[in-house]
Amino acid sequence: MEQLMHLLQNSGSPYQVVENCVERLKEAGFEEMDWHNVLCPVMGGKYYMKPYNTMLIAFTVGTKKSYFQNIRLGTAHTDQPCIKVKPSPDMKEHGYLRANVEIYGGPILSSWMDRPLNLAGKIICKSDKIFEPRVIVYDSKRPVAVVPNLAIHMQRDVNKGMELNRQKDMIPILATLSEKWNKDDCFLHFLAEEVGIDKDDIIDFGLYFYNADEPELIGFDNEFISSPRLDNLTSVSALVDGLINGYREDGMNMIVLYDNEEIGSRSKQGADSNLIELVLKSLLKGLGQTENQYLQTIAHSMYLSVDAGHAVHPNVPEKCDPTSKPVLGKGILIKTHANQLYVSDSEMSGAIRQMLDKWNVPRQNGISRSDIPGGRTLGPILSTVLPMKGADIGMPMLAMHSARELAATADYEGLKTCICAFFTEH
Repeated sequence: MEQLMHLLQNSGSPYQVVENCVERLKEAGFEEMDWHNVLCPVMGGKYYMKPYNTMLIAFTVGTKKSYFQNIRLGTAHTDQPCIKVKPSPDMKEHGYLRANVEIYGGPILSSWMDRPLNLAGKIICKSDKIFEPRVIVYDSKRPVAVVPNLAIHMQRDVNKGMELNRQKDMIPILATLSEKWNKDDCFLHFLAEEVGIDKDDIIDFGLYFYNADEPELIGFDNEFISSPRLDNLTSVSALVDGLINGYREDGMNMIVLYDNEEIGSRSKQGADSNLIELVLKSLLKGLGQTENQYLQTIAHSMYLSVDAGHAVHPNVPEKCDPTSKPVLGKGILIKTHANQLYVSDSEMSGAIRQMLDKWNVPRQNGISRSDIPGGRTLGPILSTVLPMKGADIGMPMLAMHSARELAATADYEGLKTCICAFFTEH
């Protein structure tokens, strides 16, 4: 739980997620591999690579050489719904400096009102090489903005339900206008001051406002965890933990942490690319495998798509499937869907059930109401690139995509055990 709390507290954007995971892997003896070069791992090796700053691949190679290297692959995503800063963001009017923003992903907008917001992401600076600008990974580490609500006296019907306009209502306040904050390029001046560079050296940025609330254990017995970014940092943390602690004598254990899942995965660093296929082919070639052996490896391999699922809401239980109502703390979810929003089929689901029973991990069915479909995960996207057997699993949660979500500590411990088992069992 300590590792998860650290990740939640210190990962305001996908850039920090990857940095924190890399530090944990390095402490466990993983070596960096440059994915631009020929990938030649050694038997018994432990490696990680960062194809992009918001994406991470890490893997271990067994000590026993086999005709084909069956792969156990676990995937999750590093991004979360949030508020992204637009270029030229300064908005100065009515006595305030505000930032022009756009909404990333599908957050519950009302949950972001009146929250302390930190700023994180990357700042792009001039360099001597035109096509290799300098990148500064940045986190304000303190609240610098807020999106204020309109007082109830000015919207008497607000508790009957009000639609928030993404361009008008979600603009955060940064400062009051003053001599310091009423000039050109205020936002760039702030960034330059924060990282100790000249404003004119900044040529671009990719920055996000994120909820600065601390994660908390709550409940009579501290059985719940309430925190921003539980979706999907619980999965990220469990995968890193499982990769470090799981072991198979032969085969390859691997995790891939993708970006851009919340907006459809259609990017070079998202699951809807063939990057992982290229990496696997190169790795297996580096281990001396032929093309035919690669095909056999894929045929004998399997993966887990690890992402949050929905628990039954006690105030609105009718939103759940009539016969499958997952409860927080009662087990992780094996998620299935007739139309392949989740990749699990009956054979792979059965295998995961057997594994969980052997390792004493409680499990529940993750099934949506037929008239309320859930969101698609990485699972079915990845299956179009790597035709392996796969299953969708994850922790049940309440308030998914809120600025603050709710899950159970017992389910997180179960998820960690599940991933470790997946990377250990034959």
